[in-house]
Amino acid sequence: MKLPTAPRSVLPQAVGAAVTGAVLSFTACQVLATTGRRREQACSTTDGMCFTWWDVAVLPLTFAAALAVLAIVYKALGIGPRIAVIPPSLLLAPLPLAAAHSISGWAAATAAGAIWACFLALAARNRHRMLGLSLTAAVLLASLIVLYRPD
Repeated sequence: MKLPTAPRSVLPQAVGAAVTGAVLSFTACQVLATTGRRREQACSTTDGMCFTWWDVAVLPLTFAAALAVLAIVYKALGIGPRIAVIPPSLLLAPLPLAAAHSISGWAAATAAGAIWACFLALAARNRHRMLGLSLTAAVLLASLIVLYRPD
């Protein structure tokens, strides 16, 4: 006879996802800032369009690194199904990050990444799915309002 078990706490998964989201957001902000500085240095003598190899490689490399980190960390934390959590994390996260960055810079973008990852981790749990999806939708809607508001 199998005894019923108490539900596991969602706190370790939510905190782990938030820390991971914050680290990935901070790293992405720093990599994009470095790319901008390198472009300014390399293109300072040209008047026309100028691209560096960093401009071409930064987004695919950032997404590949984030995919690998999320897959490893979410497996260790037991957040799943990863096929349902990681794609929204990667494909929709640039919206809240860009909105937060446009308001207050890299620190706000780092916080937005932590909040976004935490809410998506909540959405992966059966007990907290509606709360997580509602909070994620609210963050996404707020970021769209910030990004596309008329000035």
